[in-house]
Order: sequence, then structure tokens, then C-alpha cells
Amino acid sequence: ENYLKKSGKKFEEITHKTVYTAYDLAQTLKAELKDIAKTLVIKADKAYVLAVVPAHARVNITKLKKALGVKKISIPDEKIMVKVFKVKPGAISAFGGVHKVETYVDKGLAKTKEIILQTGNFTDSVRMKVKDFIDMEEAKVKAFAEGGKYKNPKKQAPKKKKSSAKKAPKKNPAAKKAKKKTAKKP
Repeated sequence: ENYLKKSGKKFEEITHKTVYTAYDLAQTLKAELKDIAKTLVIKADKAYVLAVVPAHARVNITKLKKALGVKKISIPDEKIMVKVFKVKPGAISAFGGVHKVETYVDKGLAKTKEIILQTGNFTDSVRMKVKDFIDMEEAKVKAFAEGGKYKNPKKQAPKKKKSSAKKAPKKNPAAKKAKKKTAKKP
């Protein structure tokens, strides 16, 4: 939070229930996946960098390697992330400046007006203009994300449970009325 305040950029703090993925964050906030940032730690040659993409997309390692102009690229093990970045596994912030590493933003995300970013824990996020985020981080905008298989959580219909019990045959209301008319009174 202090890091953000020192930047002078406008942002909105969002406190929410505990979430572990960008997809869960979108569901919790009833936001579209394209408006949620997903951050990955990448080891590029011998340096660590952050790759920030829309939640519905995934990082194409080949494209990222080319965009960064490096020979070797990998996604480090969570133990390394804890040791190097001093965060809980999965709680990496999108703010490379906090971790003293370069930030790369996918071109598709850069086209979005506002974005929701995780801040390094599982219960707090911030909403800010993408332009401000890119300026603040001095992020490099490159094309390295692709597709995405997730549907927008706001538009997903709940799954229907399949019943193993056989359905009872529908009763004919006309037959029911006819029975009532012919029934004898005592």
C-alpha cells in the first residue's frame, strides 16, 4: 500500500474473501476475466521478471522468450519464489518495483482501461488504470499471451446435477377431474 501511495497514482483498495487464483478473484468480485491481471514469475536467463497477463489468457513461453530476447526461460519452483520474493506461494504481487524486478505487460492487457491487480496476499487487491500501472512500473509492453479457455464467471450458468432416480410419469389433469366426478359420496 505504501508503495502505491508513494507512486502518486490513483487506485482503489479492494478487500475481499480469500482467493488463490485470478479466476477466483474474478468470480468473487463479479468482474470479467479480461479486467483481472494474472502475474507469473519468470526466470529469464539469470534474472527474474514478472509477466502480467489478463486472467483469461496464458503466457506463451516461446513468445515471451522472443519478446525478452533471452536464451533460456523458465517458471521457477514455488520454493524459489518464497526464498527470492519473500512471499507465500501464489501470493506474488503484480508490482515488480516492490520486488526490484522488471515487469512485462502483455499487449492485450495494455488495451484494457482499468485492471484489478493482486497485491501480494490473498485478501487484498487494487483497481487502477492500466496506463498508470504501466507508467508506475515502467513496464515493457510486449505480445506474449494467448487465448484462454475460461468463460466469464458472470455469464456461467450453474451446472445442473444429474439425478439417478427415475422421473415419475406426468399425470394427466383431465383424468384426475374425471375421477373426482365419478367418485361416490358416502
